[in-house]
Formats: sequence, structure tokens, C-alpha cells
Amino acid sequence: MEKAKTASVQRNCSLGEVIDDALRCALVESPKGVQREGSRPLKTFRGSGLQPGVDLTSSSGLLEVMEGP
Repeated sequence: MEKAKTASVQRNCSLGEVIDDALRCALVESPKGVQREGSRPLKTFRGSGLQPGVDLTSSSGLLEVMEGP
């Protein structure tokens, strides 16, 4: 937040404008296969996909599965 405030003073614009610009930059899609600076590849594991009985549309159901019996 301090960096954003400093940038708003340096750029002579509002704090909201600095934050809007930062969000736009963060949400711009990178070309496929190109990683953004600071990003890490997603870890994947071998397996047979979604386990039986797991409903990805139910957050409470997912919590039950993750916490176990």
C-alpha cells in the first residue's frame, strides 16, 4: 500500500488509479507457454482424475472430503 501511495504522488494521480492500473496489469493474459515473472508452474500429480463422490460445485462437500472421516 505504501508503494501504491508513493506511486500516486510520483505520477500525480489518485491512489485508485494506481490500484486500477496494477490490477489491469496483473489480469492481462500471457501468451500460452509464457510464465509471468514471479509465477511458478502448477504442481501436478499422477492419478485417475476426480475421486468418486467428489462434487466440485459444493464447497461444504469438498471440505468434508478434504478433512476426511
